[in-house]
Amino acid sequence: MSGTDRRTVSLTSENAAFIDGKVKSGGYANASEVVRAGLRALQERDEAVERWLLREVAPTYDAVKSGEMKTYPVGDVLDDIRNRHKVKN
Repeated sequence: MSGTDRRTVSLTSENAAFIDGKVKSGGYANASEVVRAGLRALQERDEAVERWLLREVAPTYDAVKSGEMKTYPVGDVLDDIRNRHKVKN
């Protein structure tokens, strides 16, 4: 295969069985395809976390830090939620 590097990895027996099951089910031609699909999923997840941090967490942090946004103690928020959703008998 051109454009590929070979690697040797150690897997737990559970990981190996998972890969073997994916190949055996016909969803993948071989173990390398399973591992590549897993790495693509990991990359997508990491990119999604990075986007979330940049688009939501950092701006919120900056707004709190500048005083533009107010924070509340978590206990107070939970008490408020519980009080709003109490069932009246």
